[in-house]
Amino acid sequence: MPRLLAIDYGSKRSGIAVTDPLQIIATALETVPTHTLLDFLKKYAGQEQLEAFIVGMPKRLDNTASENAARVVAFIKVLKKGFPDIPVYTHDERFTSSMALQSMITAGTKKSDRREKGNIDKISATIILQSYMESSR
Repeated sequence: MPRLLAIDYGSKRSGIAVTDPLQIIATALETVPTHTLLDFLKKYAGQEQLEAFIVGMPKRLDNTASENAARVVAFIKVLKKGFPDIPVYTHDERFTSSMALQSMITAGTKKSDRREKGNIDKISATIILQSYMESSR
């Protein structure tokens, strides 16, 4: 069964999470510099079968698009062009960074590891993916 791949898109770096082949569990995969994201995805898609991309859509509390939403929409257009056979879905990413930080604290992660923004990005992508899977069931 193909995997789902989630992206927490950022202007500098992007967190990536994937499901297991049975699409039961979301797992943090990697944090990559955003300028290399498409190359990373092409390489990954060459090694693993993907069913869909799930991209976190940044929104404000009132459900309107945030400042970063325009960059995410532009990225989605490029993603669809680069992977025309793989559907792209968006999922609300509000509070994922704070949830990621809280889960790291709960798990007993060292403070130095929590300061590493890349760790928060890939855990945020995992939260986006898990939330998407739960809402799709």
